[in-house]
Amino acid sequence: MFMARNDRGPDRNEQGGAKPRRTVMGRLFYWGAVLAVWGLIFAVVFLAVFARDLPDTSSLYEVDRQPSITYLDRSGALIAVRGTQMAPPVNLDALPDYVPAAFVAIEDRRFYHHPGFDPIGMSRAMASNLRAGRVVQGGSTITQQLAKNLFLTPDQNMKRKVQELILAVWLEMKFSKKEILALYLNRVYFGAGAYGIESASQRYFDKSADKLTVGEAALLAGLLKAPSRYSPVSESERAAGRANVVLNEMVEVGAITPAQREAAVAEPVRVSKTLASQHAQYFIDWLDKQIRGLVGEPTEDLVVETTLDLTLQTDAERAVRRILDRDKGKGVEQAALVALDGDGRVRAMIGGASYGDSQFNRAVDARRQSGSAWKPFVYLAAVEAGYTPETPVIDQPVTIGGWSPRNYSGRFSGQMTLAQAVAQSTNTVAAYVADQVGRDSVARAAKRLGITSEIGLQPSMALGAVEVSPLEMAQAYDAFANGGRRVDAYGISRIRTPSGRVIYTHGPSEGGQAINNPPLYYMNQMLRGVVTSGSGRSAAIGGRDIAGKTGTTSDYKDAWFVGYTGGFVAAVWVGKD
Repeated sequence: MFMARNDRGPDRNEQGGAKPRRTVMGRLFYWGAVLAVWGLIFAVVFLAVFARDLPDTSSLYEVDRQPSITYLDRSGALIAVRGTQMAPPVNLDALPDYVPAAFVAIEDRRFYHHPGFDPIGMSRAMASNLRAGRVVQGGSTITQQLAKNLFLTPDQNMKRKVQELILAVWLEMKFSKKEILALYLNRVYFGAGAYGIESASQRYFDKSADKLTVGEAALLAGLLKAPSRYSPVSESERAAGRANVVLNEMVEVGAITPAQREAAVAEPVRVSKTLASQHAQYFIDWLDKQIRGLVGEPTEDLVVETTLDLTLQTDAERAVRRILDRDKGKGVEQAALVALDGDGRVRAMIGGASYGDSQFNRAVDARRQSGSAWKPFVYLAAVEAGYTPETPVIDQPVTIGGWSPRNYSGRFSGQMTLAQAVAQSTNTVAAYVADQVGRDSVARAAKRLGITSEIGLQPSMALGAVEVSPLEMAQAYDAFANGGRRVDAYGISRIRTPSGRVIYTHGPSEGGQAINNPPLYYMNQMLRGVVTSGSGRSAAIGGRDIAGKTGTTSDYKDAWFVGYTGGFVAAVWVGKD
């Protein structure tokens, strides 16, 4: 039989030839897998690039800050704290529940439900910013903020944002939510140099964080957005408004009841008197410049025990403000004051009308002509040369080197005693006496008592054509008040660490005796007459033995009174810059 011939070629599948055509779903699956693999590779490379420069997380518990300097008055009362301040960390369990809840409510209300970053919150923030056309809301979680504060710089760029996200996830994997919140509250900056909630509570409210009220907690939580902008010291209304926003958020998330919110709103939050008043800031500036010369660059927190009497300082500030308000119609714009005790300790210092408006310290750094307040140095040289309060002198026209001084009254009184010339601040007599005893003798007397500024020897020097600071005048007059001893004014008694280790102690004065008797007795007698019957009568206070000297310059640009009583001396200047 013949077999039938098969003319078909071999089966392609049997020979391993053409592949079956994929379905649409198959192709989608295939390319999806390819893209997923490449996406994963890209993500790994992307994260590796940004993770390569991540900071060392071993520094988690290290604090990078400048040392703080705490200033105390002579009795230990707090005057100011300069630099950053951190208190011991606070355990969250020690705080009322509403304290951490306030921060979660306003900063990251989904804190307990996200893995370190919040896509919902980020989307919401992006939408709000697009609607406003500017950045009005941030999308960073508390964990991201902590990562930034702990490890990163404040730069705003893509690399830093990615690193922030990576570190936030790492923090969430390493710590519990409670631990993250505790780290955050103990490290975040609250303004006024305070880091951490305990330091902020002490700084703003003079109490520990476990004693915070609902309103105080809301105010602190509101600060974090912009500590300077919402400062309860300088921006009290704005701070209160922000605190109300926090309270509303706390009600919305169930942290407090509406009744608690109303009670918090009704009870005004009172900021620390020390922080609110900001007393003696010129004095603190003066000391700041000295500390590094005494102990070097601070490497740890310091406590500076000063000579200032905070009560006296407050009274002086109030008095100066009253005088400036009273005389502003006369063109009086500024004032300066220095008060010393008999050993040169600065008890009060005011460097200007308003520290907020001008930080220039007129008590220390301004050099103004002292006018007739300079004349005691002329008369000290005179009594040391043999004059007495009863020595007769003549108030008459006088010309010295082509210069002819005039009296304030425009008249001449003829013969009088030296004491009368001092009391009436007679210019012609002062110029004549300085010329007779020698202006170089006057300059030496002033230097011996504590004037450190340059002293010219021109004839007008006798009437105060010498530029000096209130601090110099106070320390020079101190010799009249303390029995003739030269003193150098100082404001730092001791510098120590918070633990009590003493770094510096002010030593005894080495000025020595600058005025002996009878010249000292004569000077006190004549300067007492200025207040009892002369140009300084307005400084008289019933029952007090006061001595001193007034001084003015042309056009009343400068007006002085330097006086003393009971071993204390004060130099006061008012005038125009």
